[in-house]
Amino acid sequence: MRLTWLQCKAEILRVLRNPYFVFWSLLMPIVFYFIFTKVVNTGAPDAEAWHAHYLMSMTAFSVMGSSIMTLGIRIVQEKSQGWSTFMRLTPLPDSVYFFGQMIGQTVIHILSICVIFIAGAIINGVSLTLFEWVMSGLWILVGSIPFLAFGTIIGSMNKVETASGISNVLYMVLAVSGGMWMPMEIMPKMMQAIGKWLPSYNYGNGAWQIVQGNLPEWKNILILFCYFVAFMLLSKYIRRKQEAV
Repeated sequence: MRLTWLQCKAEILRVLRNPYFVFWSLLMPIVFYFIFTKVVNTGAPDAEAWHAHYLMSMTAFSVMGSSIMTLGIRIVQEKSQGWSTFMRLTPLPDSVYFFGQMIGQTVIHILSICVIFIAGAIINGVSLTLFEWVMSGLWILVGSIPFLAFGTIIGSMNKVETASGISNVLYMVLAVSGGMWMPMEIMPKMMQAIGKWLPSYNYGNGAWQIVQGNLPEWKNILILFCYFVAFMLLSKYIRRKQEAV
C-alpha cells in the first residue's frame, strides 16, 4: 500500500512539474475563457448560458489535452530515456507502476476540472445547481477515457519531438472542428456534418447538454465508446508490431 501511495504521489508531482500540462491544460483554457467571454463580443443572446457553455468547452478542452499530450508525450519520454526498462529492473511491481500512472492522471484531471470551474465562477459568476456541477465534472472526467486511449497511440512513437508536434496538431484540429473553440452552428455545413462524428464534439456536447438541464445524448456515449474501442485496438496492434521487430 505504501509503494502504491508513493508511486501515485510521484506521478502527480511529475505531471504538475510538466510545462506542457501547466500551459496547455490550465493556463491556455483559462485565458481563452477570459478572452471569449469578457473581451470578444460574441453576440450571444443569452450571456449567462454562453458563459456556462464555454466554461464546459474549455474544461473539456483542458482534460482532452492532458489525456492526449501529457500522457502520450510522457510515455514517449519514458521509453526514449530508458525509464520504462529501468522500472522493470526495480522491485516495484508493474501493476503498481501502471496503477500509479492511472491514478495520477485521474487526480490531475480532477484538479484541472476544479481549477477551471472555479475560474469560471470567479470570472463570470457562473452559477449552476450542485447536480449540474457534479454531473458535468463527472462527464468530463469519465468521457476523457477515449482520449487517454488516444494518448497511448501517441505514446507508441519513438521520438519526443515527433510525438509533441503530431499531438499538438491533432489536439488543435479536434478542438476546433469539435466546436470547443466556437459553436458548431457558425461553421460551414460540411464542417458541421463531419464535426458531429468526432470524439471531441461528442465529448463536449455531453457537458453542454448537462448545463442546459438535459442529460448527455445516447449518441454521444455510443460514439465515444466506439472511439475508445478503436483507439485501444489500434494501440495494441502498434505495440505488438513494435515488439515483433
